[in-house]
Formats: sequence, structure tokens, C-alpha cells
Amino acid sequence: MVKRIFDLFFSVLGLVFLAPFFIIISILIVFDSKGGVFFRQKRVGKDNVDFLMYKFRTMYTGSDKNGLLTIGNKDNRITKTGYLLRKYKIDELPQLFNILTGDMSFVGPRPEVRKYVNMYDKDQLIILSVRPGLTDYSSLDFINESEILSQSTHPEETYINVIIPAKLELCKKYIKEMSFKTDVKILIKTILKIIGI
Repeated sequence: MVKRIFDLFFSVLGLVFLAPFFIIISILIVFDSKGGVFFRQKRVGKDNVDFLMYKFRTMYTGSDKNGLLTIGNKDNRITKTGYLLRKYKIDELPQLFNILTGDMSFVGPRPEVRKYVNMYDKDQLIILSVRPGLTDYSSLDFINESEILSQSTHPEETYINVIIPAKLELCKKYIKEMSFKTDVKILIKTILKIIGI
């Protein structure tokens, strides 16, 4: 209950406070390349139910058809504005809408696409027992995930066989330690990591 009140209060506060910033970002995205401001993608949420997750669009329209993974910061599908948005995780801010509606929380396992969730074993499916989040232990440890993939000769195989299992172990760790104190600690660490402290 405390977690949901926290999510509601700070998602509303964030959306109100960041509204002018959202407008500026939207203008930059529209002038940089053709397409909409937001990127919407189906992700798997609590209780194994799909929902639409929102991000600021950082790639050229239709780029997701060429692969679900982003390979390095020099992925040629990323727009000029997109590089900047991704660097500081600004592209994730529209997920405040997902938090407001209850599809997500500020802290929780990062939501995955159905293709990869279908590969989870019974033990790994426990992460679908809680709301997915904007950040968690796996987000902190794999903040440079796309760079890791760029060093692999077979990025998707590396993602499936190495990164996903490691991330899911961290997600299970979060579920075991889940508390308001843990959430605050993860949020602070995330902010510090993004700004490079």
C-alpha cells in the first residue's frame, strides 16, 4: 500500500514538474526524424499480463522490425536526439504514465517482451508476481547492456544465454529483499549512476 501511494504521488509530481521538459524533448524528436514522439511496445507485466510500455522514440520509425535488441551506442537505427536521450535514460521518463496507471512501479523487475518471457523456466516466472519497475538491481548492474552486446559476435545468443539469466537472478534477489527502504536505496543508486557519481 505504501509502495503504491509512493508511486502515485511521485508519478503525478514528476509528470507535472517535467511537463515543460517533455514538450521540449517532443519538439526535438519531431524535428530530428519522421515519426511520433512516443515508442510503444508490448511488455509482460504482473501476473503474466501484457501491457503497453511507453518511451520517447529514440530510433527511426520501424527500426524495431530489424531486431528487438539495441547493439551498442552506435546502433545506426538510433537518431541523433535518441543518442542523448538514451545516454541519460531520459527516453524512459514516459514510463511515469505506466506507473500512474499501475502497470509499473518505480522499482521492480524490468519488464521484458513476450518473446523472451516465454523462455523463462518455472523458477524464473516468480518475477511476474510483482509489478515491473523503472529500475532495479539488474538495471544498475546492466546499465551498459547495449555496450556488452556490441562486443558479442552473436548478440541475441549472449542476451538469452548470459544476460537474461543474470538479470533474473538479480530480480529474484530484489523480490526477496523487497521493502520501502530497499526501493529508496535503489532509486538513489540509479540516479547517482545516471549522472555519473
